[in-house]
Amino acid sequence: MARSHLTLAALATNAVPELDVAHARNHSLGANGLFDSALLITRDGTELIIRVPTSQAAETEQSADLVALRALTTGNRSRLPFDVPVFVGQAPFEGTRAVVYERLPGASYDADALTGHEGVSGSIGRAIAAIHGLPTAFIGDAGLVQQSALDCRTATIDLIDRASNTGKLPAALLRRWELATDDDSLWQFAPTVIHGSLTAESFLISDDAVCGVLGWSALCVGDPARDLNWLLAARGDAAETAIATYTATRQGNDPLIAQRAMLYAELELARWLLHGVDIHNDAIIDDAVSMLDGLVDNVHSHTMQSLSPETGPILSVSDVESMLEDMPRTPATGSAGRNSDDSSEYGTSDFAETGSFSRVTSFDGTGFGAAGSDTDYTDDATGPISTAADAPATDDQARTRSSSE
Repeated sequence: MARSHLTLAALATNAVPELDVAHARNHSLGANGLFDSALLITRDGTELIIRVPTSQAAETEQSADLVALRALTTGNRSRLPFDVPVFVGQAPFEGTRAVVYERLPGASYDADALTGHEGVSGSIGRAIAAIHGLPTAFIGDAGLVQQSALDCRTATIDLIDRASNTGKLPAALLRRWELATDDDSLWQFAPTVIHGSLTAESFLISDDAVCGVLGWSALCVGDPARDLNWLLAARGDAAETAIATYTATRQGNDPLIAQRAMLYAELELARWLLHGVDIHNDAIIDDAVSMLDGLVDNVHSHTMQSLSPETGPILSVSDVESMLEDMPRTPATGSAGRNSDDSSEYGTSDFAETGSFSRVTSFDGTGFGAAGSDTDYTDDATGPISTAADAPATDDQARTRSSSE
């Protein structure tokens, strides 16, 4: 049962000495969220968020988030063109702890709502580039994970092997992904500081610019392509603009980053399969198998460029969009895993009410767009990856959600 906002307000007064709360209201994602949360307004008008984990997975994520926020010192934050949540206090509660943060202003968009917002998309590209431009030394000093390019490649191989061991991964996809991981050129990149769990809803927007970034529990040194993966959920020109701005800001020092980001997007289906297997949920397993079979159909039915010179035809990105948008938002068991309620995987956060990515579209690592497709995904080594058909334009309706709602 969710804890009431009044209970959480009382906890906050224990966590923060002399805190004088004037108003409080619920701020949780819902019954299946990882946290019970409340928005608090003090007598002097300060707005705070208090969160209490509802599971062991949530507690682990919260602890990692606190470590990351401490690592993001004043000096590191000064390098970023946006705000990061500020830890205010904590108090023990029922075997876990309540943590209080300053609430950041701004509204969060889902990926589709970014369409037509060129200024927002460009600001997102610059924000990601700023994260990747942080000096890497503080990550080690804080005891956070530091992955080399080889580590990233090995982790990807391990994921593929685990999916293969289920006996449910189509041989065509196994071969395709193995050829991508065998391609040395794809893994010649310099690891950077990465956020690690970005989604569209990680970004708070004000005046068409990123003013805050949430959910830092996966902060580490790793493959910068992981922070671009979520952009594949944005339809139309949103991903195009964001990646073009990112590439220009980073001066194109990783020409195959788009290739790896697309690989990671494809592997989301493998993660979904493994999640179902891990929690023994036949519905999720069947859903993942169906999507993987659809992926095979696209590999065989479309003449496409490849992830690497030897992987053969690539999937139709617009068809992967459809498959990923059909992925259930919440597993029937309610167990933690790769889903919209698992913020350790997707970066969802009760600092602002959020969702999860649902679709994939293609993008280009160096310059974008070609007639007859949503966008084209290119790189110097393998050429364009075209979509199979034009995706219909999404409604540019108000799908924004204010973080104060």
